[in-house]
Amino acid sequence: MTSAAGTLAAFEEQAPPFYRPVGREVEVFHAAWENRLSLLLKGPTGCGKSRFVEYMAASLGRPLVTVSCHDDTTATDLLGRYLLRGGETVWQDGPVTRAVRQDAILYLDEVMEARSDVVVVIHSLTDHRRRLFIERHNEELAAGPGFLLVVSGNPGYAQSLKELKPSTRQRFVSLAFDWPEPGLEREILQGETGIDAETAKRLATLGGKFRHLEEFGLAEGASTRLLVNAARLIQGGLPPRLACRQAIVEPLCDDREINQGLMDLVAMAF
Repeated sequence: MTSAAGTLAAFEEQAPPFYRPVGREVEVFHAAWENRLSLLLKGPTGCGKSRFVEYMAASLGRPLVTVSCHDDTTATDLLGRYLLRGGETVWQDGPVTRAVRQDAILYLDEVMEARSDVVVVIHSLTDHRRRLFIERHNEELAAGPGFLLVVSGNPGYAQSLKELKPSTRQRFVSLAFDWPEPGLEREILQGETGIDAETAKRLATLGGKFRHLEEFGLAEGASTRLLVNAARLIQGGLPPRLACRQAIVEPLCDDREINQGLMDLVAMAF
């Protein structure tokens, strides 16, 4: 993930990163891009939303600007600001402004965590105007045909009290993501890490169990991202149980008793 300053990554000369479609999301993304419709991705943490955007940007040959939103992300962070350089005041574009100028795909990750003024800033990019108004710089930019605004959020996150207003949600075409089915998750683990089929199967089965442990009071279940991390540690030579502890169990919870219960499940899988 990038900071609120944003990072521009050009993918024209790179092969798309590994991504295994789970439905018709690739088709929907293409249609949204071709018809200049903004896109909202919703789903649990670590289920592949960000990787999907990276894959689609590379597939379309478009540069990608990613911003990881948080409580302190402001409209100024996104649009830009005046800075003092060598005794002169100069304007510096923010990531949203830069994305519009570059005709890029703009990805605002976890947009629900950002301040309300951030959402107001992007409204004019999500309707027929497709324009960005930069009042402080007295500038108006029109988005080109290659530009696409993509935002993501996790509306089901138990500890989040923020949601997009209905008037904002209805500005987007929406795609719902969820955990992959076990067989598909095995393919993802193997494609991402090169892990052997048997270990991938055990990790996918373990991930499925970790997502149905309401009695443990976990905020969220084990993400595919955590399973990939465990697979990489195993590929790197760590024993499977140790890899699962460090890559899955410890990131999920700090309670020793709960972690011991989770490790019991790991011991059953490995």
